[in-house]
Amino acid sequence: MFIIAAVWLGQHLHTPMYYFLCSLAFLDIWYISSTVPKLLIILAIDNKAISLPACFLQFYVYVSLGAIEFYLLAVMSVDRYLAICHPLMYHSIVTNKTCYCAVLISWIGGFFTFIYPSVLMGEMSFCGPYEINHFFCDSSAIVKINCSEIQAFDLFFSNLASAVIMSSLTITLVSYCKIIFTILRIPSSSGRKKAFSTCTSHFIVISLAYGSAIFIYVRPVNSSSSDYNKVVALLNSVMTPLLNPFIYTLRNKQVRDVLRQRWLNSQSS
Repeated sequence: MFIIAAVWLGQHLHTPMYYFLCSLAFLDIWYISSTVPKLLIILAIDNKAISLPACFLQFYVYVSLGAIEFYLLAVMSVDRYLAICHPLMYHSIVTNKTCYCAVLISWIGGFFTFIYPSVLMGEMSFCGPYEINHFFCDSSAIVKINCSEIQAFDLFFSNLASAVIMSSLTITLVSYCKIIFTILRIPSSSGRKKAFSTCTSHFIVISLAYGSAIFIYVRPVNSSSSDYNKVVALLNSVMTPLLNPFIYTLRNKQVRDVLRQRWLNSQSS
């Protein structure tokens, strides 16, 4: 919320890059809220019950927000590629209108992508025991208490998830490879070091997000170990949204200056 406020209040931050970062921050608020509150309830008061409709809704919201994040990461990588590799053309290509359209398409596309798999899951029959070995309603946990035929769901969901993850990963990797080649041509060693420092931190987040998602979703949903999935899901649903603000935004000097100035103004008043 601090990041969103900083971008909103800082007039000089009203640029496409910061709009993307603002959208990512807004997404992370909802993404982490789809799983962590229930996890905290389980840990605090040992209330492990969840209704079937709520379980399906949690699954749909979680995977949809995950898809939006991958779309945004791909769009942001292309944005950085254009800004670093084609700086003279950047402002004519990436306008505010283009930025808004890219963000809007990412959000709408993410929520539409997993509607049909969620419908297929809702048509499953469950015959107990009504207990899943997970801290939220993930697909790999739900199918293990299903007693109907899951081949159609399994095939469609794993292929769709693989397509979303691998296509956005390909775009992201190609963009960052081109960025690295451009950085290597920077004559100043200090400039190269600063640029590589930023890219390294971005690669950490990308590795966590894509690595955990590939481990869980790029394979048949009923072939995975629940215990391993729970550990990896913590990286995907908790650690990545936690690190995103620090890696992408709070390390940025302009954002820190806006937050510091607002803090000083509030203290003086």
